Amino acid sequence: MGLYAYQVIDGSGGMASGQVEAEHEAMAAEQLRRQGYVVVEIKEVRPPLLQTLFKPRFSKVGLAEVTLLSRQLAAMLDAGIPLTRSLFSVGRQTRNAALQAAVSDVARNVEGGLSFSEALSAHPKIFSDLYVSMVRAGEIGGSLNEVLARLSDQLEREKNLRDQVRSATFYPITVISFAILVMLAMLFFIVPVFVGFFPAGVALPAPTRMVVALSDSLRHWWFVWLFVAGGLVLGLRFFVRSPAGGRAWERVRFRIPVFGPLFHRAVVARFARTFSTLLAGGIPVLQALETAGPAAGSTQVAEAVAAAAAKIEEGKSLAGPLKESGIFPPMVIDMVAVGEETGALPTLLSRVAEFYEAEVATMTKGLTAMLEPMMIIFVGVTVAGMVVSLYLPIFSAVLSAGGN
Repeated sequence: MGLYAYQVIDGSGGMASGQVEAEHEAMAAEQLRRQGYVVVEIKEVRPPLLQTLFKPRFSKVGLAEVTLLSRQLAAMLDAGIPLTRSLFSVGRQTRNAALQAAVSDVARNVEGGLSFSEALSAHPKIFSDLYVSMVRAGEIGGSLNEVLARLSDQLEREKNLRDQVRSATFYPITVISFAILVMLAMLFFIVPVFVGFFPAGVALPAPTRMVVALSDSLRHWWFVWLFVAGGLVLGLRFFVRSPAGGRAWERVRFRIPVFGPLFHRAVVARFARTFSTLLAGGIPVLQALETAGPAAGSTQVAEAVAAAAAKIEEGKSLAGPLKESGIFPPMVIDMVAVGEETGALPTLLSRVAEFYEAEVATMTKGLTAMLEPMMIIFVGVTVAGMVVSLYLPIFSAVLSAGGN
């Protein structure tokens, strides 16, 4: 995406200026026109060479940083400090270069006449649809400080949920990676040494022949292996990012032993928390569903929520279509049905989110305790199997000599 500086005429006939992110100049101009502005001038802002070279290193903005930014803004607005001044102030305090640049740009755009939500929407990689929708509702309702405080709570819970799922998968991934590195080291450096010790004329057992052949192949044709591995990784990434591939991978992910239920509960908790936050912030149900579905991080959930939104437009309830999708557990369906009947849907969804977040935390602790001995056994068996296959010819030679 490129950064474009603009000058526009707003609805009252005044001049406004600022910056906006877009794929190209025409898209930036169209984005401004959709917001009701008459574009006077627009041109690309080219960053300095050093900033361009080092951008990938500093461009990532984490949830923790956006959470802290939201809390600081909420506190300053609560204290009666104007929005523009608050933005410039928190922007100077931010250590992340990308977030600092984004906040400074948002502050300039707000100062130039854009609304806060419109200025935030120019940075979709940092401020999600959920964030922009909530801020827009806060602007309309005059409760921006309360909305920002609620957003910071939402982002903090989202970060905790992600950290729990990440911690559950970190240990097995680390151990498996270590086992692969040990096997590669043995195949490249230890197996060729053992081959020299094999007695001449002794027929090699099948496991030994396999290990030796694999070692020879890796050492002499390593570039082919590297090319094939890289092709497989890239191919899988493209496949998973495609609509059909994403659905297939998600079906597999939810059925993985041990980890499948964890992923499923995390997705349900994320959807319930996001939907609850949006409804509590005054967002209409249909608009909240449009944001909460994709925010759940699941293609199946997003499609089920989109289908439910279409049924609601036809006059049906929300609980029925969600039940038909087969994605949501019975507890979620029952809570949604009761929430629709009593008008307490945001509160009940918040309780659903709390329940499944607690479930994820409990499962994470249990998985870590269960997987630790299993992973140690896995590494031990892998290394021992390779060592035994290398010693088999020597054992066979010794036994043959003893028999003679």
